[in-house]
Amino acid sequence: MSTQNPTAVRVYLARVRSALADLPESEVEEILEDVRPHLAEMEAELGENPKVDALIERLGSPESYAAELRASGGYPPRPADAGDKTTVLKVKTGIGGARFAFWGLVFSVGGFALFGFAAAMLIRMGPLLGLLFIAPVLAISVIYVARRGVAPIAELPEVVKLREIATSFQANRNGKGLVYFRSLKPAWWVLCAAVLVVFGLLLVLRETGAVLLLPLMLLAAVAVAWAGPKLKGDRRLLWLAVPISAFVIGSMLGGAGAAVDLIAKRSYGGSSYNGYPPSSGDTYGNPQLMYGNQSVDNIYAFDAEGKPLTGIYLYDEEGRPLSTTRYACEKGTGEKRKIGDDNRYPRPQIERGVQDYDGNRDGYNGNRSYCQEKTEVPFSAAIPKGAPVPPSSSASPPSSSAAPPPSSSTQPPR
Repeated sequence: MSTQNPTAVRVYLARVRSALADLPESEVEEILEDVRPHLAEMEAELGENPKVDALIERLGSPESYAAELRASGGYPPRPADAGDKTTVLKVKTGIGGARFAFWGLVFSVGGFALFGFAAAMLIRMGPLLGLLFIAPVLAISVIYVARRGVAPIAELPEVVKLREIATSFQANRNGKGLVYFRSLKPAWWVLCAAVLVVFGLLLVLRETGAVLLLPLMLLAAVAVAWAGPKLKGDRRLLWLAVPISAFVIGSMLGGAGAAVDLIAKRSYGGSSYNGYPPSSGDTYGNPQLMYGNQSVDNIYAFDAEGKPLTGIYLYDEEGRPLSTTRYACEKGTGEKRKIGDDNRYPRPQIERGVQDYDGNRDGYNGNRSYCQEKTEVPFSAAIPKGAPVPPSSSASPPSSSAAPPPSSSTQPPR
């Protein structure tokens, strides 16, 4: 490109200069010198003899571009002309939309990070449905910045205050940390795209319904990889790249939490802190026995002749009691309540329902709940004829000496 700017770039710079006319001339020249290389690159991308409209489509209006230069350089907003009633009216009518667009972005960032964290922590697509409530807010914000640009947003008092805080922080820290993070931007956008693709594939492996979600994940990956590198030239893309980045950060934190939880479960999968085997719990965390993938609420034992045994105490091979929660009926309220944990079986069956005041079950006049404990065995067992006989029954008759008393850990059946 020659040292003389093409007509479109020269016209665009002239309008930018006019929008910065309230600043000292030396500072305006310094600002324009900084942006000329960027406009030269843009001109090269647009081809030969680009029109001003093409530059405006890529960068926004020269006035909004000048406002972004003010914001990035820490300059105050352009003072409004007190005599120009049209300008004052536009500012008053546009500030509501600008504020909605800004806080819509903030709200979307928080929501995307939160739901991304929850979905990755659970490895479920259910939490991602919450994004449906955020999408309309973000869509309205995107439509605003696409039409009006970011200049009205840059002039909001809260945005100016945040920019001052960021400038002060950068000055106090000498900007080293910020410069370092800025240097990582190209790699960050690639990482975001990779995380989105991997997360989508994990959801598909976990839930078949996530196949419908995978195209959206791929689309988001392409969008962030495309929009990220162009943020410097078009700040409107912040409303696309920043929420996706927040989602990636939240999902990465959630994935880390899920990994820590999985490692902890595997580390303590064989034993618990007190030396007892790990127990499965019901909805309220009470201990339960498991047979395969099903919980066992009660255990019935029978002798070789098929007679039920009562008062049986269960232990594992290391002498540890197989205790579960025991329930009983509360007489005052007729409710089922927990009375403790032990390893004695079988337990009474708890039957609950409603009855009327005459005692009729499932009545409709004056219904009240009832609770009943049933101790009978609900089924009979047919012991196979070829079942092995316990050694005690096939041994010689016992001697006249008294048998040793049972140990304290095992009580005789009652």
